[in-house]
Amino acid sequence: MVSRFFCEHLVYGRVYSSEKGKKMATIGNIESLSRFLEKACRRYGLEEQITQAPVTEDGRDEGGRRPSSPEINAAWQRAARIFQEGQIVKGVVTGWNRGGLLVRWDELQGFVPASQLKDTPIFDSDDSRDEKLAHWVGEELSLKVIELDRSRNRLVFSERATIWGPKDGERLLAQIMPGEVRRGYVSNLCDFGVFVDLGGIDGLVHISELSWGRVNHPRELVSIGQEVEVFVLNVDREHRRIALSFKRLRPDPWTVVDQKYHPGQVLSATITNVVDFGAFARIEDGLEGLVHISELAETQVSHPSQVVRPGDRVLVRILRIDSANHRLSLSMRQVAQPASDSGFVGGSS
Repeated sequence: MVSRFFCEHLVYGRVYSSEKGKKMATIGNIESLSRFLEKACRRYGLEEQITQAPVTEDGRDEGGRRPSSPEINAAWQRAARIFQEGQIVKGVVTGWNRGGLLVRWDELQGFVPASQLKDTPIFDSDDSRDEKLAHWVGEELSLKVIELDRSRNRLVFSERATIWGPKDGERLLAQIMPGEVRRGYVSNLCDFGVFVDLGGIDGLVHISELSWGRVNHPRELVSIGQEVEVFVLNVDREHRRIALSFKRLRPDPWTVVDQKYHPGQVLSATITNVVDFGAFARIEDGLEGLVHISELAETQVSHPSQVVRPGDRVLVRILRIDSANHRLSLSMRQVAQPASDSGFVGGSS
């Protein structure tokens, strides 16, 4: 018979077998809960040994089933109501995963992304992530529902949203339009981009929209909490997604390259990448050109790494500009030669 084991309202599970004084239950994210359960059992004087069978993050058990009962159905209805009304509720942290905290509210398990915590943690490594998120286990948080999808068993909370007005996010989502320029604060950094709090709802600046130039990681450009200006690319109101851009606030450098530069010009550049056939050099953010291996030095070079490496500052001469195809041909070998002897084609090609 399926029943529920709990310490007050802190931990819920489903007991699926009992023998020799041991109860077997599914509680979810068992590794992160072990420390919490030990403390809770000591606190409430419980002597039973608890073993948890794993469930997935979306609440499925090992057989791929989702729990369903009149109590759970009623809890989903209550969640939908507080979502619509923007109510603040209390949830208890029961564990964590790579993206944030697992919380128990009512009969349901929800999720709080790390970016939605009031004090957004900064993770230097996987170990630091586990260490920092573990401190929340057992804590009771004030939360708002920011996303609800019963069909996917998805219930997402935000602690940060409790500082907004009841309908700030909904109002912003209804009003914001593509093409607008908005101000906000960086709420989280990840490998694929930057989340920006626009005042009740977050938008995403994908890494490809951070700069016209090459960006290895968003932390190179911004930091959490920094105030930023963003260009609104797209608004998906149905899925509550807002696509933003940093780079669209400035002209694409390739649209003005013919006005700023000309073949024969010598200027400073930074080597950004070295490949078998040459080296790529940046003359400004968003403008990179190729120094072919034959244009690296007067002497024969078997591999470009014999001459340059990423990060080197070098002088280059522009040989050709192809703005339509975003191509620059550069030379290090011809820098010392007079323009009339360098062999470049006068004008864009």
